[in-house]
Amino acid sequence: MNFEHRVAVAADIPAIAALMTRAIGALQEDFLTPAQVEASRAVMGLDTQLIADGTYVLVESDGRLAGCGGWSRRATLYGGDHSTALRDSALLDPARDAARIRAMYTDPDFVRRGVGRLVLSVCEAAAREAGFMRAEMMATLAGEPLYRACGYLPIERIETPGEAPVPMIRMGKDLA
Repeated sequence: MNFEHRVAVAADIPAIAALMTRAIGALQEDFLTPAQVEASRAVMGLDTQLIADGTYVLVESDGRLAGCGGWSRRATLYGGDHSTALRDSALLDPARDAARIRAMYTDPDFVRRGVGRLVLSVCEAAAREAGFMRAEMMATLAGEPLYRACGYLPIERIETPGEAPVPMIRMGKDLA
């Protein structure tokens, strides 16, 4: 497939939100219970700060949104606008901190076609250019195989609090 990428703008938010809704529902069902999929929506989603910072990337194919994801120089590791308890807008120091890979989603119609790898490579290159030597992310179980294949290693496993705890994996990679 022919994929193009570009930086997201505010006008893209509705399309991004729709893609995220589809991806969360469809791509996690092999890894989580239905209750966990629903619970994951409380900690997953779009952080519009990434768009404001110019660090959120869209991948398109023939004008259709195939995937998205970003990187950040801010301390927030994961979570969307609605998960305020997880947010920390403090700027990271590239000399000692890891850039954050954030909010990666692939449309279910485009999985296993290189969309995630493209988003990761664009984000890693931008983080490297900004002086970061390392990247970290909070991965879902559905995303873990891709991230491992791209060189990310587990740092710690967590579960979100609540009636249906959602397992997640903090992963990292050297960018040098």
